[in-house]
Amino acid sequence: MAIPFSKFRGPFTSTSTSTTTAISTLLRRRTLSTTTTTTTTASPPPSHSPLDVSSQIGSILPLSHLRIGTIIHSLEIRPNQGPKLVRAAGTAAKILKDPTTSRYVLIRLPSGVEKLINTKCRAVVGTVSSPGHKVKKKLRKAGENRWRGIRPKVRGVAMNPIDHPHGGGEGKSKGRCSVTPWGKPTKGGYKTASPKKKKRLYVH
Repeated sequence: MAIPFSKFRGPFTSTSTSTTTAISTLLRRRTLSTTTTTTTTASPPPSHSPLDVSSQIGSILPLSHLRIGTIIHSLEIRPNQGPKLVRAAGTAAKILKDPTTSRYVLIRLPSGVEKLINTKCRAVVGTVSSPGHKVKKKLRKAGENRWRGIRPKVRGVAMNPIDHPHGGGEGKSKGRCSVTPWGKPTKGGYKTASPKKKKRLYVH
């Protein structure tokens, strides 16, 4: 016995309407998720402040563009001359004076000396790499020094008076202040550099 088609119309119609509503809700959720992802990806990345030193490490800038306390290296003495100071491994200098207030800026070098440098001179922000380069390695044998070209050093007090001013005498007596083999004073903080020449060299 054949079943008329009208018997199936009601149930099929109700299922089709429920399926269409489910599909429409899924599409609406998908469009909402895509719009949220596009808005999140379209947001620009956070921009660094011009005074943020961490974003300027490795940059070559004039001293007038830096601020107090900045760590620098590869410093120029005269503008556009090229780096002359603070170039050794692991070294760095520090700005002690605001470079925007005057023509010269006060900088402390790795030796502890404070010098005035022209603000037009350029420097690299940061520290020179390889800080452990100067760490003295333990020698395995005496020949390692000879490989480096370092010859043995004989003390002056162990020599004869004709060979060194500290030589001769009874026992380990030196007899005078520390001097070089040519009689010039040394050690004890004796300074040999001319202060006028040093000042003229670094202030331009």
